[in-house]
Amino acid sequence: MARVPFSLGDVTIAPGSSASVALPVSALPDHTPVSLRVEVIHGKRPGPTMFVSAAVHGDEVIGVEIARRLLRTPQLDKLRGTLLVVPIVNAFGFLARSRYLPDRRDLNRCFPGSAGGSLGSRLAHIFLHDVVLRCDFGIDLHSAAVHRTNLPQIRVTPGDKITAAMARSFGAPVILTSALREGSLRGEAAARGTPVLLYEAGEGLRFDEFAVRAGVAGILRVMRDQGMLAAKGIARARAPSLVCTGSGWVRAPSGGLLRTFRAEGDVVEMGDLLAAVSDPSGSTETELLAPGPGILIGRAVLPVVNEGDAVFHLAAISPTADEDTVEVMSAQLDADPLFDEDEII
Repeated sequence: MARVPFSLGDVTIAPGSSASVALPVSALPDHTPVSLRVEVIHGKRPGPTMFVSAAVHGDEVIGVEIARRLLRTPQLDKLRGTLLVVPIVNAFGFLARSRYLPDRRDLNRCFPGSAGGSLGSRLAHIFLHDVVLRCDFGIDLHSAAVHRTNLPQIRVTPGDKITAAMARSFGAPVILTSALREGSLRGEAAARGTPVLLYEAGEGLRFDEFAVRAGVAGILRVMRDQGMLAAKGIARARAPSLVCTGSGWVRAPSGGLLRTFRAEGDVVEMGDLLAAVSDPSGSTETELLAPGPGILIGRAVLPVVNEGDAVFHLAAISPTADEDTVEVMSAQLDADPLFDEDEII
């Protein structure tokens, strides 16, 4: 039995075809129209409906690049099911190179939104109802804020077996349990029965090739394990993800110039030297030590800090975790590029 067409907005996409759909959102003060652009790939054969979204925070450009490369993946020619890709959810923040909306609201605290609310509320309402809730599951792409960077990681809801299984399929270096937050896309989608993986990697307004490749590879693995893509050409992660049960920030003991001796992905023990903070004249220096064992999943990148600034994000590792995961995955992504240059440019 042939699949029925997929309709979004005023566009109908036939099985085995694709389309770029612009969902009207609003207009800028000069009346330039702003839309939510959705790239739809409707496979010939039946399968799940999935969304991939990026730039819910406008400065998170790594997700935009991941979405771009995903859309150019040759395997999508034989897609089973339907894929909805939204490379830029928050176009207002993206154009302004800002994490936020013009009114300084955080779009990821505006869900479920409403048709007649604030700008963020209206955008959240359109994205949730026209894209997210039409899907069986999704992956939302994020990065650290500006001046911070994250090790590629998947965040899942504690006790959620569906997203936990998807996270293992994704194969990021780290899986971190993270409670749902009120007003977030992940929280609202979960409450309505749509599981969403949250991928965190890299730095705001910056590209990171390792983070981009890990994101594209992970999405393809999830699609393979959900029956949307054939296994051929999609490599499994060579090492299992480190499962982290909690995390906290290690803060600067004083203000001054920060010299870091550890990077994201390093596994440390209690008392290991992470960094040193010195005054500009060099007369004083304070060491920053690991308060416990774990893996560094994020860090500040600016060399100037105030007392109390968050410098390292340290996550506790499950006792059964494999500490070689980060090195193995990095070697895999460097040694086995996912695509030739003409496939991603």
